[in-house]
Amino acid sequence: MAYRVAVTNDYAEADGNTIFGDIGLHRLVEAGLTWEVLPEPMSPLQAHALEGYDAVIVLGPERVTAESIPASGRLRHVARFGAGVDAIDVGALVAQSVTLTNTPEAVRRPMAHTAVTLLLGLAHNVLVKDQLVRTGRWAERNKHRGRGLDAAIVGIIGLGGIGEEAARMVRALGADVVAYNRSDRSAVANAIGVQMLPLDEVCRVSDFVIVTVAANAATHHLIGDRQLELLGENGRLINIARGSVVDQDALIRRLQDGSIAGAGLDVFSEEPLSIDNPLTALDNVILAPHSLCWTDGFTRAVSTSVMDAVIDVASGRAPAHPVRPESVHL
Repeated sequence: MAYRVAVTNDYAEADGNTIFGDIGLHRLVEAGLTWEVLPEPMSPLQAHALEGYDAVIVLGPERVTAESIPASGRLRHVARFGAGVDAIDVGALVAQSVTLTNTPEAVRRPMAHTAVTLLLGLAHNVLVKDQLVRTGRWAERNKHRGRGLDAAIVGIIGLGGIGEEAARMVRALGADVVAYNRSDRSAVANAIGVQMLPLDEVCRVSDFVIVTVAANAATHHLIGDRQLELLGENGRLINIARGSVVDQDALIRRLQDGSIAGAGLDVFSEEPLSIDNPLTALDNVILAPHSLCWTDGFTRAVSTSVMDAVIDVASGRAPAHPVRPESVHL
């Protein structure tokens, strides 16, 4: 019996072309597997749609729940294209002996580059200066000098793989870095010259705060009105994690009244962000459509990791990046 792999529909066409480009589905065929794109988008994924498949590659935000698992027991593997598993019921998969994998190493550098892109954009007022040129307001450039990174303190909320890589890059730019992590990361912090502090203290002392934590029930609105107040009128927030981690309403209020200087956001509480959302009217916010890390290098790295995982599980080998319930809450 052929080992059949389903590919979720939201980000893929029937021929296998995806929003990310070529994700290397030919490798599955070369390994003796077959693949098909599911005929319609659905979230959560439905058990009837996955019946007869051994694995499913989840390309986008599709939810996977206990009800997604066919009763036949044939489904063996859910492969997440990316690192985030906040839409996947990890415990339900474990209970049904379904392997879940993601691609933490593949997204590490692209996501850290995303953080640094927003950091530099905010530090140099790129958004405002772009508009000055487009609207012929060169005479106003003296009003928007930018904070820069000289003598700046950058706080990292979540010193996992992405946070660690971002911290290394920021340190290389000459800024000091402090960090908060819910589990002990002191060894990593010491190795890269980062001071670990409580969450509120990171917000209080930082000029810029970069949020990289995993999204789960424990991190919902981890950055709320109190943390934004501590960041203060000269502080800037960067969120590349998930929209649920930041209280977006509180952030909007503080951006509107100037009690926080700016923000760089690649994620939002609801996506796509409505064009009439107050964030779109603010000139102190850089917005990106949850895709700032989508580069050629991102696609190559993540595709390689996903296909390796599918082929490994199909061949009876242990995949490189299995996701376990305890690791989701670090």
